[in-house]
Amino acid sequence: MKREIIACGLLACVLAGCGGGNAANVLDPRAAAQLRDVLRKGPALPDGFAVRPEQAWRMPFTQGDENCLAVLEPAGGRAPGQALTAQAAVSYRGDGLGEQAGVGLARYADGEAEEHLDELARAMESCRELRTSSGTDLRSQTLPLEISADESVSARLLGRLNGYPYAMDVVLSRVGDTLVSVVHTSMDDMDPARTREVVDAVISMASA
Repeated sequence: MKREIIACGLLACVLAGCGGGNAANVLDPRAAAQLRDVLRKGPALPDGFAVRPEQAWRMPFTQGDENCLAVLEPAGGRAPGQALTAQAAVSYRGDGLGEQAGVGLARYADGEAEEHLDELARAMESCRELRTSSGTDLRSQTLPLEISADESVSARLLGRLNGYPYAMDVVLSRVGDTLVSVVHTSMDDMDPARTREVVDAVISMASA
């Protein structure tokens, strides 16, 4: 029985995103509720996006380059766990073919938001190609965007998803102690300006 209790405690720690280091992982239910309320109200997204948010964005693949996967996880509500105090994630469907915006907000203590963004920026730089056995082959491209945040990094993954044309813009930003993650996908040609509008809308919402 004692062994089962210990195992359950370790599992709970993993699910909560516990990590080592000096910064403790203390989840704040009130802060999490605030983030959910922010996302529930919805940002002023560009024309063509649904007003009502849907469930958190899910990656359309589970295998591939670990750096690429690490960069994409925060937009689906799986932000780095060290010093995490609250997080929330939703998605918004656009009117373009395969268009979707995944949005994740993660709040941190002890200045860890900056540290995590630095780590994710290094992972993004190392993410060159994402390939799977099901016909997915995405190559990383530069995506220069001017984002109104304290810090921001971005990239575009372009190629094929399960054999079909696919583009995915990934933008990670920091607003104070909050990590803002946005993934904008499409099976059509995607205008970087539209991605910037999506990110700006989310940034303004997170900054309010």
